[in-house]
Amino acid sequence: MVNLTIDDRPIEVPEGTTVLEAARGNGVDIPTLCYLENVQAIGACRLCMVEVEGARSLVPSCVAPVTPGMKVRTHTKRVREARKLVMELLMSDHAGDCKTCDRNEDCEFQALARKMGIRDAAWTGDVSERHFDTSTPALIRDSGKCVLCRRCVTVCKEVQGVTALFPQNRGFKTTVGPAFCHDLSEVACVQCGQCAAVCPVGAISEKDETARVWEALDDPNKFVVVQTAPAIRAALGEEFGYAPGTRVTGQMTAALRRLGFNAVFDTNFTADLTILEEGTELLTRLKAALAPEGNGNGHGHHAGPLPMATSCCPAWIKNAEYFHQDFLPNLSTCKSPQQMFGAAAKTYYSRKIAKHPTDVFVVSIMPCTAKKFECQRPEMESSWSRDVDVVLTTRELAAMIQQAGIDFVNLPDEQMDAPMGMSSGAADIFANTGGVMEAALRTAYEIVTGRQLPFDGLHVAPITTLDGVKEAALTIRGCVPEWSFLEGKTLKIAVAHGLANANRLMDKIRKGEAEYHFVEVMSCPGGCIGGAGQPRMTTQAVRKARIEAIFREDEGKTMRKSHENSQVREAYEAFFKAPLGERSHQFLHTHYFGRNRV
Repeated sequence: MVNLTIDDRPIEVPEGTTVLEAARGNGVDIPTLCYLENVQAIGACRLCMVEVEGARSLVPSCVAPVTPGMKVRTHTKRVREARKLVMELLMSDHAGDCKTCDRNEDCEFQALARKMGIRDAAWTGDVSERHFDTSTPALIRDSGKCVLCRRCVTVCKEVQGVTALFPQNRGFKTTVGPAFCHDLSEVACVQCGQCAAVCPVGAISEKDETARVWEALDDPNKFVVVQTAPAIRAALGEEFGYAPGTRVTGQMTAALRRLGFNAVFDTNFTADLTILEEGTELLTRLKAALAPEGNGNGHGHHAGPLPMATSCCPAWIKNAEYFHQDFLPNLSTCKSPQQMFGAAAKTYYSRKIAKHPTDVFVVSIMPCTAKKFECQRPEMESSWSRDVDVVLTTRELAAMIQQAGIDFVNLPDEQMDAPMGMSSGAADIFANTGGVMEAALRTAYEIVTGRQLPFDGLHVAPITTLDGVKEAALTIRGCVPEWSFLEGKTLKIAVAHGLANANRLMDKIRKGEAEYHFVEVMSCPGGCIGGAGQPRMTTQAVRKARIEAIFREDEGKTMRKSHENSQVREAYEAFFKAPLGERSHQFLHTHYFGRNRV
């Protein structure tokens, strides 16, 4: 432990703590711009400067370790004036059209200027050349707003392992973007949007699709249905002043009805559908690999290699298409729950309501920007039109609710519509890292043994943490006769979140350093609850709060296993017939292909 004083207050912190961490841990807020919790501390922006007794110049607190007897002052006149000067210089090259910026009132840069008492531009002159990049379905870049904090560079490289963004040129001509100043569509960008999630300004943001949804809602010839991902209900409330981790499922449903949607459904319905398809696919692959000769592989094209990997996350899929092409046969052929929902809405549901598929307009509310890319993939048009028409992020939905003048906080709780509004607790936990894996195990284990998963509360504890890569093993005992070849076998599983962790996991598998049967990957830290379309900023504390809320949602339901969903069973009886059957293969499964990298 190290003893020091901050603003004349004696404190004690562990050795190796930075001055910034020590200050914030003791209730002193030092402003930062380039700093990224647990990821980046480079002292680039210099806004976190403090005065240290005995030091000749001001010290960047984010990279300065505490020392015994150190005396730190965080808001002397010298410090305040230096920070203000730095901020004014940054503002002089920032396209400050705050009134029309989508980050207005949700901008760290704007908030810092306000805190420092800056009202007018103190410096004028030449500004950097401005470039708009609208080349991708999910993200928009505006270089004029970039403040060169390099957060996006760090998250893309260190957290996601993609390295699609990097500082280009030098000095006044420095710009942050893809190599050779290309647009994002020309490089190996997976559209995860984590760059937009950590950007303190409006330099990178999701492509706003709210106008298309308003247009559909105003069209009397369109039957507009909406689906909401499980992560939304644990985060949407933050946009209306609720604490992170507050569940607002009922109020969200009420708000969607008041916006004018003809039917309010739940992506969780097709999360349950996904488990029946994906769980059956996993068992098919295990049978092909482990059953005695002559037992038969079954289900033809679904009997792929092990380990099988989940396919719910479109950024992970695109990452595999770029960087792990040898692993593509291992990916589950299941569409994501979002895309299954679109296909089901325009086939099974449209028949129930006697509508042509092209008259049903499907809107998704997702925590993710990559879902905007996913719905435009050419493979996702199995229902005679695009399966999902528009994807909105959590933030875009909040904007629509505010535009409509809906008093969200005082809305009553309402229930989602039948039949695609019913779901299990297993579907809820799709929002969390490890959730898809746990949901699949709840069903697959019960199919194989006739008994429920033998864990406390049905939770597979080793995969519910926020560790980057998690492993677990489950020895199968007491199989029913059909699955007797699995008796005594140990099912080995792995879960990764953050694509850099996934890349390390893939390397481990390739080198033969680990052997698994089933692998789950989510691109965003924490899983979908930390998606790039969620309310900002998603810190580790916020992730934990949202994860706990999702587990409470699961544990509060009497139906906690996907195969218990009676409405899903009805959909099979009326339309899809059987998991991995001919019709489910046509509408609920897809394929992936390698992509060239620039």
